[in-house]
Amino acid sequence: MSDPTESVIIASFCTALGVFMLTAIGRKIFEGKQETGPLPAPPFPDEEISLPARPDSPYQPPTAVTPPPATPQSGIPIAFYRPLDLLGVGLIFLVFFTLVVGSVQMAASGKETDLDPSGLISSIIFQFVSAAIVTGMVFKRIRPIAWLGLRWRNWPWVSLIAPGAVLGMWLIFGGLQASGYMEWIESLGCEPMQETVKLLQDSTDPTLIGLMIFAAVIAAPFCEEIVFRGYLYTVGKRFAGPWIGAFCSALIFSAAHGSVAALLPLFIFGLVQVFIYEKTGSIWAPIAVHLLFNGATVLVQLAPRFGYPIDASL
Repeated sequence: MSDPTESVIIASFCTALGVFMLTAIGRKIFEGKQETGPLPAPPFPDEEISLPARPDSPYQPPTAVTPPPATPQSGIPIAFYRPLDLLGVGLIFLVFFTLVVGSVQMAASGKETDLDPSGLISSIIFQFVSAAIVTGMVFKRIRPIAWLGLRWRNWPWVSLIAPGAVLGMWLIFGGLQASGYMEWIESLGCEPMQETVKLLQDSTDPTLIGLMIFAAVIAAPFCEEIVFRGYLYTVGKRFAGPWIGAFCSALIFSAAHGSVAALLPLFIFGLVQVFIYEKTGSIWAPIAVHLLFNGATVLVQLAPRFGYPIDASL
């Protein structure tokens, strides 16, 4: 059976984009109809209503100014987003789609795609540039401290949130493994192991291993959370609603890794990260979860080098 990786990755990207666009357009049309609808006629009183006293009357009590009721707002600000941000989402989508699909096509054609130190450095730079670009898109409208909730007063909770989330994800991944998920992936003709995992397990170049660890434990947690949760999810929430925003951002996040085997696990991980971001209101929480998750994964992959063979297929 031919490897369907390219078709699955393309379908995942296109599904995320299509669902987002259709929902955003549908919401815009529905909101437009509500705004242009006829106003209800005021009720006609059955009894004559006496006019209030004149404002200059000495018997008129002073009018108290009642402030408007406070409007409850989500901990994650989204009101500042404008339709122009849809172009930003499209740009990010196009960049990841082009890079990932191109990489998958090169691998399918049998061309050499092994990462070397220069390739890893380029990948790390790309991640930081991506995070800088989305930050620059919103900087004039809102500062990163408010946008990403960087002043998180409940930050000590991260010591419980991160380990709990990672443990929960491992239980989910273990359930997938026990259910025969990896065997099913292999039966489809897909590669069951990501290229980065192979590098960590097989490479003997200390520079390459060091760059891989830096990319996984530092660059990915910070940059990917800013791009996928900080920007893509919140723009999706603003124009398509929280559920669609969570679904589409998680699907793009998982497809961006270019692996069919990792598609479902990383999609679940992306949804969990959105949930944590919403509940805490700070990007620090999903960053901590991502950092601990990737750090633990790196340790598991490197364990066989030190005589601790661990099955880490997922």
